[in-house]
Amino acid sequence: MTDRMINGMIFAVTLVLVIRFFRENGKWNPGRGKAAFRFFTTLSNVLCAVSALLMCIAPENRLFRMLKYIGTAAVTVTMMTVLLFLAPTMGGLRKLIQGAELFLHLLTPLAALLTFGLWERRGMAFGEALWGMLPVALYGPYYLYRTVFAPEGKRWEDFYGFNRGGKWPASFLAMLAGTLLICLGLMGLQNIRG
Repeated sequence: MTDRMINGMIFAVTLVLVIRFFRENGKWNPGRGKAAFRFFTTLSNVLCAVSALLMCIAPENRLFRMLKYIGTAAVTVTMMTVLLFLAPTMGGLRKLIQGAELFLHLLTPLAALLTFGLWERRGMAFGEALWGMLPVALYGPYYLYRTVFAPEGKRWEDFYGFNRGGKWPASFLAMLAGTLLICLGLMGLQNIRG
């Protein structure tokens, strides 16, 4: 398999899954689809899929390469959050990798890491690596607002459990720190010689 084939598969699988979010009992359900976009999992996978498609079109384009890096960092955050935080706090990994979640939580992130680490290495500076924090830095405050500070009728449930016991500041800092470690790891992957 080549990088374009894997990137194409990332896009195609994600597109099919997102379309399925808008279907319920054989009918089109826009509300159900819209609700799926509350989750960082959905947003990170869509970002990664769009960037994977762009890499199929013009893999040497610098902006597309940066978007693919940001998308790869985002789905890696999704995968590591599932493995290290959600699985232990939500009754195990099995239910978090069933059906569509198998792709969104595990296979797509691994495919993105594979293409990024094998075929898309171009070297990366520390300043560039920090761009990978952007999705978490944007989503974190929005999630906080929607789960803690939004008016009662518009508030989301804390589906990630980041505000258990009112500990959202620690959760947000932990997510930023974890994302930074992922970005540094991806930078290291980009800078491997050979």
